[in-house]
Amino acid sequence: MLKTKLTLAVLLTAFALAPASAARPKKAAAKAHAGKVAKAPAAKKTVARSAEPDPDAAVAAPAPAPAERKSDRWMDSTAQQFLNAQWKLDPEGAIAAGKYDGAANLTIPNAATRSHQLAFADEWLARFGKMNVSQLSPKQRTDLALLVNKVKSDRWYLTTLREYEWNPAVYNIAEPIDLILSTEYAAKPQRLRTLLRRIANVPAYYQAAQASIVNPTHEHTQLAISQAPGTMVVLADLGKAAQESILTPQEKAIFAQRIANAGTALLGYVDFLTALDKKQQDSHSARSFRIGKELYEAKFGYDIQSASSAAQTYQKALAAKEELLVRMNGLADELWPKVMGGAAKPDDRFRKIGMVIDKLSANHVARENFFPEIRRQIPLLQNWVVSHNLLTLDPKRPLEVRETPMYKRGVAGASIDAPGPYRPQDRTWYNVTPMDSMSPQEAESSLREYNHWILQILNIHEAIPGHYAQLVYANKSPSLVKSLFGNGAMVEGWAVYAERMMLESGYGDNAPEMWLMYCKWNLRSVTNTILDYSVHVNGMTQAQAIDLLVRQAFQTPAEASEKWRRVQLTSVQLTSYFSGYADIMELREQRKQALGPRFVLKDFHEQFLSYGSAPVKVIRELMQ
Repeated sequence: MLKTKLTLAVLLTAFALAPASAARPKKAAAKAHAGKVAKAPAAKKTVARSAEPDPDAAVAAPAPAPAERKSDRWMDSTAQQFLNAQWKLDPEGAIAAGKYDGAANLTIPNAATRSHQLAFADEWLARFGKMNVSQLSPKQRTDLALLVNKVKSDRWYLTTLREYEWNPAVYNIAEPIDLILSTEYAAKPQRLRTLLRRIANVPAYYQAAQASIVNPTHEHTQLAISQAPGTMVVLADLGKAAQESILTPQEKAIFAQRIANAGTALLGYVDFLTALDKKQQDSHSARSFRIGKELYEAKFGYDIQSASSAAQTYQKALAAKEELLVRMNGLADELWPKVMGGAAKPDDRFRKIGMVIDKLSANHVARENFFPEIRRQIPLLQNWVVSHNLLTLDPKRPLEVRETPMYKRGVAGASIDAPGPYRPQDRTWYNVTPMDSMSPQEAESSLREYNHWILQILNIHEAIPGHYAQLVYANKSPSLVKSLFGNGAMVEGWAVYAERMMLESGYGDNAPEMWLMYCKWNLRSVTNTILDYSVHVNGMTQAQAIDLLVRQAFQTPAEASEKWRRVQLTSVQLTSYFSGYADIMELREQRKQALGPRFVLKDFHEQFLSYGSAPVKVIRELMQ
């Protein structure tokens, strides 16, 4: 532990704002080979030598005492019992994790199920409460803390947040069907028979959904209605697969009938929501999408698991925003003659920065090349990470770029769907929402947002070495608990950190254009926190939100519109980017100071990722 506490201001100055050459000690930089790609032979040699963690790079944990080993074995057994029971209770969660034993079972979201879930939470909280935490090793102690947080969170969602009453979009049968159909965990006829049993209960599922909804928000109701056609496509694809399979004629006939029944139930649910939404709009009685301060703070605590409160994180984000604007103002001055020529420079910094960004943003791919360019960049990013000795990547874990499935659209423009730890060998999908439905003006606005520089940063964030690489490591973690019940702030924080890490290594040639666009992108993460807290707690209006995003954070109208939609549909999640990133940067600086010349950047990255998707505060404890 450091004797002096690092303040946020120091961290922002050292990391978020300083040039890459100043971001790490010279010895660490030399070991990380943060040079040009031309030095690949030396980098390869170092990669081979660094395949195993450097014993000097981490403090070895003491051997556990006999009592500790006994308690650890009991904890291992208890955790496995919990997982077995959890997957029986939540077959949808099991499918997402890559466990298909109970995939034929569709959870009916009725009052009886919720009562059973609540009793399950109470039972396991009592069991976990009887454990002697002091006799557990750090690994098992942190596993227990994650399990307790997961069960407490589940209980709070059921009893206090009660989203099942006001968010009709939580009732969506599509993703488990899609995963079962597309994942080759068993022969296709077996998977189809699993789905034949599963879809038999779809009418009961939507009947229970209608009975559960009390006072939905207009925004979530519209989301559920808009996603229904995508679910119909999934059902149609399932029906087609069944009819083209080697199933018996009788099975095919049953399939056709159950597909029809499922489609009828879904359309009935849409009719129910449409009528309810009209009634609420006419009477102005719909629930607000804003969850308010009390719920927000509690949800932040369960979801983010930071040492800071939501209010404290909001204040940190305000400070970070100002620091970034100061840096961007300097970069705009540096770039002005090159980009703007003899144009008069405004005194207002927002206008000046915005003018430079606007001019640079005209450099983007053509609409029809958006997908091909993303695919082209992935292997280039992979080569950079390996040749610059930033992280060991697993070439056996495939990443595929695809259009976001229809049933998943409407919240984020890009995302990663990774396999669960039970089936790490399966494909990871990089989902990108196409621009097919956009007008030429909307497409141009989106392309300017994801311009030549920011499209690269997006791919770093979502793919390599961001989400994709982190989730591959998470699935290899020896702690199944940390892989399964990961922390969103760590996951998003790593992706934001990966952007910084790449530029520190020289990616983008330290060009001021790249650094300006990086700062703009990093400002987006910071602004996510400000926006989310301001909207849900402070009552920020749409006009104020658009001003924050467009004028103060230099986002295009298309991106700002999408973010306004997202903040209406989610809460707290948008804070995970900045919260996790700030915690990781602080931890990295602490490890540098503790290890001195023994600090190796690649070893830090691989040790950090080896703990699965645990909260950063947990990883900090394990790395001491």
